[in-house]
Amino acid sequence: MRKILITAIALITTCTGVLADIQSPPGSHYTSTRKLGRAISNILYGITEIPEQIVRKNSRYGRKAGWTYGAVDGTRRAYRRVGYGFYELFTFRCPTHHGTFKPPYERCGTDNRIEMDVHEGLSEFPPQLGAESYYHVRTQKY
Repeated sequence: MRKILITAIALITTCTGVLADIQSPPGSHYTSTRKLGRAISNILYGITEIPEQIVRKNSRYGRKAGWTYGAVDGTRRAYRRVGYGFYELFTFRCPTHHGTFKPPYERCGTDNRIEMDVHEGLSEFPPQLGAESYYHVRTQKY
């Protein structure tokens, strides 16, 4: 009986350690390799801000605003993104933003969707050109 009791206590004490909180700390997703990848993608694909802003301004304000204001705003965002790309390329080994590897520019929105607005900042990575859908697609369960 004593062996069963000792075995049960040993199993209970070892299993309670498994229930501990094993979540990663908030800044652990931002590493130097992610910063290097973000820098390279901003340098190579930062130019995609121009057609992206033309399309966004066209859908929000109309054709004339899309081709004028969208082109100017897209060019400004592209220069800003490429500049941040070179900055992060040269400093990718150093935690420069408040002692972390997070992007130095403001992220837009609270989730990871790309929600560009005139008054908000840049997303972490450049926008993807092509069809984008933010709607949940329903599937039929069998």
